[in-house]
Order: sequence, then C-alpha cells, then structure tokens
Amino acid sequence: MLKRHARAACTALAAAGLLLAATGAAATAAPADSAGTGRPQKSASATLHTADAPPELLAAMRRDLGLTPTQAKARLAHEAEAGATAARLRDRLGAAFAGAWLDGGDAGTLTVATTRAADTASIRATGARAKLVGRSLADLDTAKAALDRAATAGTPVRYVDPRGNTLVVEETRPGAAAALLAATGTDAALVTVVRTAEAPRLLYDLRGGDAYYMNGSGRCSVGFPITKGTVNGFATAGHCGRAGTTTSGFNQVAQGSFQASVFPGNDMAWVAANANWTATSFVKGSGGANVQVTGSVLQPVGASVCRSGSTTGWHCGTIQQHNTSVTYPEGTISGVTRTTVCAEPGDSGGSYISGSQAQGVTSGGSGNCSSGGTTFFQPLNPILSSYGLTLKVTGTDPGPGPGDPQPGGTWKAGSVYAAGATVTYGGASYRCIQGHQAQTGWEPPVVPALWQRL
Repeated sequence: MLKRHARAACTALAAAGLLLAATGAAATAAPADSAGTGRPQKSASATLHTADAPPELLAAMRRDLGLTPTQAKARLAHEAEAGATAARLRDRLGAAFAGAWLDGGDAGTLTVATTRAADTASIRATGARAKLVGRSLADLDTAKAALDRAATAGTPVRYVDPRGNTLVVEETRPGAAAALLAATGTDAALVTVVRTAEAPRLLYDLRGGDAYYMNGSGRCSVGFPITKGTVNGFATAGHCGRAGTTTSGFNQVAQGSFQASVFPGNDMAWVAANANWTATSFVKGSGGANVQVTGSVLQPVGASVCRSGSTTGWHCGTIQQHNTSVTYPEGTISGVTRTTVCAEPGDSGGSYISGSQAQGVTSGGSGNCSSGGTTFFQPLNPILSSYGLTLKVTGTDPGPGPGDPQPGGTWKAGSVYAAGATVTYGGASYRCIQGHQAQTGWEPPVVPALWQRL
C-alpha cells in the first residue's frame, strides 16, 4: 500500500511583495494589465495567497504573537507587500542599500536604510520610512565574511543587524570577540559584542512534522517534499546524513536514502524516496492537519515565521537576520537565517513556512520551548538550486491554455532565481527582485512582486 510522503518538521517564513499605500490595510486588488499580456498583474499578497492562510498557522500566530485571525491575515498581507517594496528599493539603491526591516504588531511599518542622503525622498515616496546610516549592507557583509573565516566556538554566531547598522558577534566567554577582531584586523567600531550563555547545537534529536530515521538509529525531520524528474523525495539538513545514508519514515517503514549532503559550510541535503512514498505539497500542522505550500519566496527581517515540530508542535516568532553565520562544535555554516522561534531536540531538517511560502530547513539553535530560544534555518531556495529539485506546491495558476501563444524567452518554470537574476519573456527583459523558484502562474509580466521589467 502506498504511504504518504513524510511532511514538514518546522514551519517558517512568509511572503513578500509591494508596500501598502495605507499600512493599516491589505491591498489585494490586482493591478491592471500593464504588460499587454491579456492577464492582470497580481499584487504580492495575491501572488503569495496570504488570504488563504490555514487555520493551524493562524492558531499558532494567535498563541505566540497574540494576533487574532483577522490581524494575522493582515500582517501576512503587509509582509508580502512590504517585501516586494524592499526588494525594489534594494535594486534601485544599489551599493548604498543598508538593509530593510518591518516593525509593528501588524508589520505595517517598513524601514529602508541607505548611506546616501539623496535616496531618502525616493524611499519615503514608496510609503516606507527612510533611515540614513554610515555603513552599507555590503560593507558589513564583507567584514562579517572575514570574521567567519576565523571564528571559533567562542564566537558561535555572527550577523549583520540592519536596525543598528552594526555587525554583531556573540561570545560565550569574555574576550573571545576581541581576540577574533584582533586576529582578523576588523575595526571594533563596526562591531557590537553580545554575551551569550548558550551555544547553538545541532538538533539531531528534534523532530518537526513527520520524523524520519537515519540508518535505523538517529532521528531528524522532513523539510519540504520535492520531486526530481520522476523521483519523489524531500529536502532536509545536511548534518542529518551523508550520501548513502538510508532512511525510514515516521512509521519505521523503509523510505529512501540521502543522495547528496553538505555540512559544514552549508547545512543542506536531499533524500530520494522509494516507490512506496509520494511527495505532497503539505507540511504537518497542529493535530496532524495539512498546511499547504504554494511557493518559496523569502520574507524580510521582522516578518513573522512559524515552525512545526513533532517534539514541540507549532510555534511562531519573527525573522531576526538573514545571512547569519553559526559555528557549531561540529563546524561553521554560513548563509542561514536567525529566528526567535523555539525548538527542541528532533526538529533538525524540518520545515519553516510563513503563510504558504516555504522558507528553509532547521539547522540548529539554543534554548527550548519552555523558556524560549533561538533557531537557525538553511534557506530552501539554495537547496532546490544546488540539487535541481522542484518544490511540491498547490494552488498554482494553470498558465496559458493549449490554444494560447507560448511566449519565448529564457524564463523557465522550475528554475530557481536569486535577486538580481535577469531573464527574457515575451520579448521583454526582467530582473528578479525576490529570490524564488519559478512556477506556472508566476510569469514575469504578471507578478511585479517578483520581477521588475527593464
């Protein structure tokens, strides 16, 4: 008898899109067809289906963020619209861009930082707040990269804090950060040192959503179901297994094996399932209910993020920083996202989702779900891109019918596009403003939340 493919272990991030003209209300009306495609353009919130947030997600946001279902849906819509505005401004500001973040219980306030005073008027014209700062995001990222190469367990976490326009280094013992700065020649004026009593650890014993077991012993969690050609499988964390590691499902039935894995450096892997398992477009919600996945658009700093774990159930929090580096005792990883969502042993590899947008897979963290904690996830899009995987999604637009013209160009459904990538479609050129895996219904002319026409 065919079994359902194991679903998600953590839940995560959200949507992205255009900034609301009025931050107190969600703009869901689709813009008129300005691209001459015969199909209306979609607002960011419509593209990312924020109005269809499942009850399990809304219940978790009520418990952990204190939001009613109406408030939670409004917040998801605000996050979607603000994410696209932030992406457009980042593209427009170029080297002067210094970060963007959301504030307010409804995520209704977007702030965009720049090092160039002349940019502030154009930022405010979008409805966002402007902040003039002394250091660009690129400069701080460059300084962080130097620290990453020399970091030890004494300085386990490094990240850029756009709100403070500073590079944060967490240290577990006095003097560890100072020694790191001295060893790398980093200007101390760039850095804020934070003492921490907890060191991140890998979450081998955590499970989120449906569990799976490696070589009949250790346990991790399924991230997001995927396909690769005709093969069904799932994305998960690299520290859970190496290529060739066999897996069994939550029911201890033989499931498949790891096909590729990276850890340290990154924390990514994928498992190919056998014919008894079928990939679905769900993560496991409260009480075992299915939560649909419709895409993989990364959400900005300050946005809500939720996680589903088989040990701790559903929990929510917010995104703190992207492009964080973490040094575990087992090695250093970079490019992960830091969140306030709690986790406990068993959730490693599991899925993060916001609204209906897949975000990433659990790497590790500190704390617990009684006193609170911090977790880190490996973003999903680099996993899809690295291994040529296709995220299983539902609710996509069928696209042109069999008699409709098929526009030529380089854009292709299934490809993973990073911000800044360019494509052609229907004789026009477009630049990606928010990283995502392309799908039918998200063609560049109709999703201005994801693509900017050149």
